[in-house]
Amino acid sequence: MGINLKLITASGVAFLTAAASVGLLSATSPAISPARTVEQSTVGQFPKGDPAQRVPAFHSAPPKEPLGPTLDPVQFKDPVVQNSYAMAAKVKNVLYQQPCYCSCDQNDGHHSLYDCFATFHASICNTCMAEGIFAYEQTHKGWSAAKIRAAIIRGDWRNVDLAAHKDPVTVR
Repeated sequence: MGINLKLITASGVAFLTAAASVGLLSATSPAISPARTVEQSTVGQFPKGDPAQRVPAFHSAPPKEPLGPTLDPVQFKDPVVQNSYAMAAKVKNVLYQQPCYCSCDQNDGHHSLYDCFATFHASICNTCMAEGIFAYEQTHKGWSAAKIRAAIIRGDWRNVDLAAHKDPVTVR
């Protein structure tokens, strides 16, 4: 009986060691990011932390070729999603030059915020929608893409209240 207990204990330790090594038990590298869960399920709440830790992928200059379309807003039922895609369509070249802080560059291979709106990704990500709305609003205030990027890196997009964008908007 003593040998069986030692064998079970050794097996358990080996399992826990293996699980920790692949991140199943690590608080610092979970399989599913808690911040992404919050982004996708709670309008208006964004992950906490220092946005300057790592700047996600972006293009430092406008595209050399015309960009493809963003997805058509009418295909979405949620008015905030519709509005964010409608705004994104008007500032594609600006979005192309912006990082996206939902880590889609690492998780989905995106190269800039534009990629989020050229796919369905932004429709399920509050970070993408807030950054897109922020970029649209600042563009219409006359800000350059570089100035918008500096503000996004600073975390200013976190001040966007997505719930305030639930009514239909006239996109210029």
